[in-house]
Order: sequence, then structure tokens, then C-alpha cells
Amino acid sequence: MMISSRDIRILEAKSDIPRVVLMENAGRAVFQVIKQRLDLKDKKILVVCYHGNNGGDGFVAARYLCDVAETDVLFIGNEAKLKKEALANLKKIEHNEKIQFVDDDVDFNLYDIIVDAILGIGILGRLNREISAIVDNINNSKAFKVSVDIPTGLDPDTGVIVDKCVNADLIVTFHNLKKGLEKLQDKAVVVDIGLLI
Repeated sequence: MMISSRDIRILEAKSDIPRVVLMENAGRAVFQVIKQRLDLKDKKILVVCYHGNNGGDGFVAARYLCDVAETDVLFIGNEAKLKKEALANLKKIEHNEKIQFVDDDVDFNLYDIIVDAILGIGILGRLNREISAIVDNINNSKAFKVSVDIPTGLDPDTGVIVDKCVNADLIVTFHNLKKGLEKLQDKAVVVDIGLLI
């Protein structure tokens, strides 16, 4: 069964599960899939986050990843625009000695794995200049690329790429396969984060 981004938002709104719990479940699931699929020994990971809920999922994933691999976080969003759940998860890792925050001029080729937690289903039209440049940097890197829920730049409902998108090697998507992932379903792993139909 496939699901639209609108249906996901309705499910989340109707759910009795607090958004902060869904975010924790999502980020932990991303970590678990990466750990199952990839050898993380001596690997260097970059988690790229924006200020939406997808970025919040990324902060959670980073908190788990840093216990098993060297983990850096690139936050390209605006902290003032973070919703309370994502902000809470940023605060949880801000002073974590195992996590280093890096600037967007970092060499993306330093990393073995890059986690794309930028937009998810929150894309609207073309990417802004900053996100577009980051997507280029991710795609041009030699790293194994993991997208959280939806590759940044891909329309979750149509699969259309208006501008460009992260060329993910692995997509960890939540609840059900999004309609826009139909052509990429061989790269997608669907995980349960607690939402019920």
C-alpha cells in the first residue's frame, strides 16, 4: 500500500502518540537500518539537517550513530525556525562530546556515509540556493547516501524532481511507501514508527 504526504500528516495529527515520540522512533529506526545494512566500524558519518521535522529525525539518528561511529552534524537550517520537538533533539546533541558540528564548507569527501535529513515530505517547489548547493555536495561525494523518509528534492507524492534531488543509495521511509518512491522502492526500507491506520 502506498500513501500520500497529506495522509501521513493526517495520521500524525490524529495519532495519540506525541510528535516527540514519533521523532524519536523515526530517528532510532534510521539508525537501526543503517547499522543493519552497513559496516560502521571505523566509518565517518555526516548527518545533514534542516529546521523541519526531517531535521529533527536526523538529530535523533545522530545521537544513536555517535555511539558506534564518528559522527558529525551539519545544521543548515535556522534554529529560530525549529519546532519544539526538533529543537529539543538539537539541544540533546549540542553538548555531546561524541558529536562535532561542522560548517557547510566541510569536505563532503571526508565521510563514508552521509545522512540526508534535510526536507523529507516538506518540499515545496524548487530548492533554495543553499539546499541546492548542499545537494550537489552530497551527490558529488564518494559517500554512501542515506535519505530520511524521502530524498531531498523528490516530490513525495509524484516522484517528480523539480530541480535536483539527493541520489540516495538507501531510503529509510516511515509507515508506508510514499507514492513518489514507487520507482525507487528497491532502495527503500519501510519502518514502523508507531502510526496506526
